[in-house]
Amino acid sequence: EVQLVESGGNLVQAGGSLRLSCAASGLTLDDWAIAWFRQAPGKNRERVSCISSRSASPYYAASVRGRFTASSDYAENTVYLQMNNLKPEDTAIYYCAAIWASGYGCIASEWTLFEYYGQGTQVTVSS
Repeated sequence: EVQLVESGGNLVQAGGSLRLSCAASGLTLDDWAIAWFRQAPGKNRERVSCISSRSASPYYAASVRGRFTASSDYAENTVYLQMNNLKPEDTAIYYCAAIWASGYGCIASEWTLFEYYGQGTQVTVSS
């Protein structure tokens, strides 16, 4: 059984940092790309990052580029999202999702193309 479990969400002041984790079981990061999506109330779900063993570097949305960093720990089978200089507009539920790396991989931007999803973790940034 595949499971993706996010953790690390919290309430933080603007300018602060958080590190989200996506612990994967039932699949390996060697074969699966992991994306981070977020959804704020009343807004569309947004892909903010994607990391894959098949890609030279992670993908970042323009809204987070330079502030967020994705990384993979293959030994722990966990993907991290380091979020620095957080802004109130980063407030959302953050989800990780897995897609076959040799298929669409990190080219995929649509939520529905991914095969497995975590339950989400809340990030709230106060001004």
